[in-house]
Amino acid sequence: MSYVVVDVESDGPIPAEFSIVCFGAVILDELLNQTFYGRTRPISERFIPEALAVSGFSRAQHLGFDEPKNVMENFEEWLEKHSKGRPIFVSDNPAFDWQFVNYYFHRFLGHNPFGFSARRIGDLYSGLVKDASKGSEWKKYRITAHTHNPVDDAKGNAEALRKMKELGLRI
Repeated sequence: MSYVVVDVESDGPIPAEFSIVCFGAVILDELLNQTFYGRTRPISERFIPEALAVSGFSRAQHLGFDEPKNVMENFEEWLEKHSKGRPIFVSDNPAFDWQFVNYYFHRFLGHNPFGFSARRIGDLYSGLVKDASKGSEWKKYRITAHTHNPVDDAKGNAEALRKMKELGLRI
């Protein structure tokens, strides 16, 4: 199995009513050089300007992005090429990121290569240090700045996971 660190930027809080703007993924390994970046055009007329602004794109730019079906097909091909066995979805906040990726995979491809579960980095860290109140302290191990470019954010999160592995997390 391969751990795949994913980050999503969207124009609202929930899939179907709002849309993915862009997302990034990184295979968790020593080099962190296997990355994916996708930008999808809106699937809904609805958007929250403040949510869209986090991505750094305008609505006009977002409307010109790629067809979601094509992006999800490309993402699945990338996963097949770069992951060993079943890919495991890992995120800073799978309650947000996974719901969008899961919805898009099911809507556009009819299945999700990640299956039906995900791992939250904060929970992994809490288990590592045996203290549930420390769930956000793992962020100190990011090297790449958290810029809201989803590849940068996924890479920073993967760097933190790599450090957690050095500290004894068995992944």
